[in-house]
Amino acid sequence: MDRLDAMRLFVRVAERGNFSAIAQELGVARSVVTRQIAALEAHLQVKLLARSTRRLSLTSGGAAYLEKCRVILNLVDSAESDLAGERQVLRGPIRLSLPLSFGIRHLAPLLLEFATEHPEVSLNADYSEQRSNLFEEGIDLAVRIASRLAPGDVARRIGTSRMCVVASPDYLARHGAPRHPDELIHHECLAYSGNPNPLLWEFLIDARPQGFPVRGRLQAGNGDVLLQAAVAGFGITCAPAFICAAALHAGQVHEILADFPQAELGIHALLPGNRLVPQRVRALIDFLAERLGHETAWRV
Repeated sequence: MDRLDAMRLFVRVAERGNFSAIAQELGVARSVVTRQIAALEAHLQVKLLARSTRRLSLTSGGAAYLEKCRVILNLVDSAESDLAGERQVLRGPIRLSLPLSFGIRHLAPLLLEFATEHPEVSLNADYSEQRSNLFEEGIDLAVRIASRLAPGDVARRIGTSRMCVVASPDYLARHGAPRHPDELIHHECLAYSGNPNPLLWEFLIDARPQGFPVRGRLQAGNGDVLLQAAVAGFGITCAPAFICAAALHAGQVHEILADFPQAELGIHALLPGNRLVPQRVRALIDFLAERLGHETAWRV
């Protein structure tokens, strides 16, 4: 039994929670996978997985072993990637967690470009507004967009985007344009439900952040949905420029309250703690930083 291969197989089974899915991916019978996991458990003399008719779950020993396996395999991959980097050849998998709208609009084309330049690198990207636990889910790199990160996050800023308050010409013709953030309370506001307090919009007043209450009957956890509602005349929304720039240029919405800026959003490459970063992941971060740093598509 090759110990590293057994560790890799165990990590895959633990992350998917399914023997059959892994067997199908590997093109082998399910019994091959179950025998290899059983052999690993026999070698360790520890039960790693609790099996039932419905699902697999980690035992306490399995959870501890999974964490150690990820550290060991990351070190091995990092060492191999560094050697590959010396030969200017990147290889190996990269698991990514990406925001939905920004990921589809702006990151997907860049990832295809990176994959074309590095044919021995494989990319597995999850596009979602949900915040993954990078370490527990085996994510190598996440892109997060926020004005501030959580304490302890290990991240590099790879781009920026300003926020814009926008509404359609039809809405503004019917209701008028607020001249100060404190007038938003009298308007229909389309709020992003992913914020901790969706109905409190923050503006910089005399360079200091100040919250202003808003109201509205439509909320959503996706910026593209809110922009569509704003274009349709349902109200005012606060959107990142990377979402609303095209609509602004096309005249579908107009920017309002431009004299009252909001905190700039940072586009961050987030890593799973202070562990060693494989060369292929470092190369992808550098690639994204270079491309996004010169991005003009959402300059408004």
